[in-house]
Amino acid sequence: MVGVIVGGNAAKGHRIICRPFQFATGDTQLPVTVTDQEITRLNEAGVKAVRFNIKRGGSEKLQYLESLAEQVYDLAKWHVELYVDSSELDNLKDRLIKLPAVSIDHLGLSKKGFKTLLWLVERGVKVKATGFGRVDFDVKQALQDVCKANPDALIFGTDRPSTRAPRPYSDDDIRLLIDALGGYAEKVFYDNALSLYQLSKTIDLAQ
Repeated sequence: MVGVIVGGNAAKGHRIICRPFQFATGDTQLPVTVTDQEITRLNEAGVKAVRFNIKRGGSEKLQYLESLAEQVYDLAKWHVELYVDSSELDNLKDRLIKLPAVSIDHLGLSKKGFKTLLWLVERGVKVKATGFGRVDFDVKQALQDVCKANPDALIFGTDRPSTRAPRPYSDDDIRLLIDALGGYAEKVFYDNALSLYQLSKTIDLAQ
């Protein structure tokens, strides 16, 4: 699996992300006032996505989604990561499919709007197979549905430390995914993440 650090200040105060590295990478929240120079610096340190927390707030306003998405993609080929409830996707879908690269956290969280999530997946949007204890639907079936819509879309993550999750991550989540996806599991654990986060398949884990 590929290590990804996610947080509102993922690029600040963490030595692991303030220097270049090959294995771990990061998503961060940024203001619309961020400079090209700062994005370039963060990219060199390993950051590969800008995050919008639509579910709980605390990130840049959604009105700046397009401009920030275009800026980070043009400069560094970053994607936009959305922490959003699927029930809100119907109002956002026409905007999202126009963005250069997008991922959605925690399988979209809710059953309401899951069909819209699949519609987006068919059009290239990625989905984080994370936070299984946060969702209100059958995880196994959801994994199979997303993988069927686009085998390149799912990226597994542990969601640690599972802050505010009704049920935190456990190793049973890995077993559930393997049981659900069989031979596709390797793509979800590894290949799809390497592609999304622009990482080499020759990562040296000893470094």
